[in-house]
Amino acid sequence: MKKLFMPALVLAIIFGYQYWQIVDVSSEVETSLHNPARSAAESIWRSGSQVSATGTVDRVLSDDNDGSRHQRFILRLSSGRSVLVAHNIDLAPRIRSIAEGDTVSFYGQFETNDRGGVIHWTHRDPQGRHVDGWLRHNGRRYQ
Repeated sequence: MKKLFMPALVLAIIFGYQYWQIVDVSSEVETSLHNPARSAAESIWRSGSQVSATGTVDRVLSDDNDGSRHQRFILRLSSGRSVLVAHNIDLAPRIRSIAEGDTVSFYGQFETNDRGGVIHWTHRDPQGRHVDGWLRHNGRRYQ
């Protein structure tokens, strides 16, 4: 019994940490990023958080080809927030038929910036050191 206690405790700690790091923001209430009285829901949008939501493609941007190549597009969430999605196409397949007005769901890491934020790590980590992310478009999962 004593031999099982430590592994069970470690697993409970890992699960608890991952549970609190994964946040579904699809129903998040938007307030201004510059408003010091931000709502509690806004606080889940902190740099480094794993987030999941669905949005509408506002604009498809050109690829970022500096270093690792990234497909880029702007998503507008139901809250009104706009985020840049930077999807690594060296590690995951490109969404070939993406267009303005399309619906895209994501699971990735949020990083704040002065324009609303960036979602990245929308792919598998080939080295297994980061939580795997994904994009979903027209019923297909990209990771």
